[in-house]
Amino acid sequence: MRTAFWETVVAEGCRVPEDAALDELTAELVSMLGDTDPHVRDDLACTTLSTWTAEGVYDELLSGLGDGLALGLRLRLGENGTDSVLRRSFSAAVLAAVVARDNALGLLHPTAVLTWADRGVAWLLGERDLRGWIPDRGWAQAVAHGADLLGTLAASRHLGADELAVLLDVVAERLLIPTQHRVVDGELDRLAFATMSLLHRDLVPGDLVERWVDRLADGWSGENRPAPGERSTAVCQNTIGYVRSLHLQLLLGVIGTPAQDAAPRVLVNPAIRPDLLIALQRAMRGTAPWLYRGG
Repeated sequence: MRTAFWETVVAEGCRVPEDAALDELTAELVSMLGDTDPHVRDDLACTTLSTWTAEGVYDELLSGLGDGLALGLRLRLGENGTDSVLRRSFSAAVLAAVVARDNALGLLHPTAVLTWADRGVAWLLGERDLRGWIPDRGWAQAVAHGADLLGTLAASRHLGADELAVLLDVVAERLLIPTQHRVVDGELDRLAFATMSLLHRDLVPGDLVERWVDRLADGWSGENRPAPGERSTAVCQNTIGYVRSLHLQLLLGVIGTPAQDAAPRVLVNPAIRPDLLIALQRAMRGTAPWLYRGG
């Protein structure tokens, strides 16, 4: 690995070096996504790969790049507390850029994107290392990068109502998987933003979305409900934090979701917004029945 070489590339606007083969450069960059040095991993590898993807450097090679990044999602999946999460998480971040490029230009066959969606979902549900900031390692943020990938996939023309319904279930499942890790570094906001991208497609039926809200309520009820005098579980706090963020984004409106960016016309609010606001508010009363009045 040549840190000084890549620092020069980035300093010069991520121009593609003319004296090296692109496939060799790419293989080196992809391996750097798992580097324990955050400067190498984020500032150099992730920045260069994302920039080259957005600028069309990989337009003829986009499928192969995505396949290679999808393989990185499987690397030592299931480990918790090790450095392997870095490669998985940052592979997801760059894969989101690959999907975004296809969303903009329509370069890929549906099979490629749907395969990455399957692998992305399998990774996100199988990921056990939910750390945000890691001392001496910098950001890991698998949940945040997974959310970015979901939001970009949700904007893909290759995903219809059925696939979007699956992604919606994945959000709930990810939140409800037992964990002792409290997500506190903005990941829940990004997961809500990804959900907004999905909702902006206006394809998932309203009754399905309302049942999904009922499922989210499992995060603070039943076995996840704290006993009197006990602290709330991480699942409880994570789910409540997500629902509050989604409610606020839906209430105030957001700009720049991948689905908004990919749409031929500006989508200000999802069509389901009024009914979903009511459903979320009804559910949130259950997070603190001693505080909220009935409605």
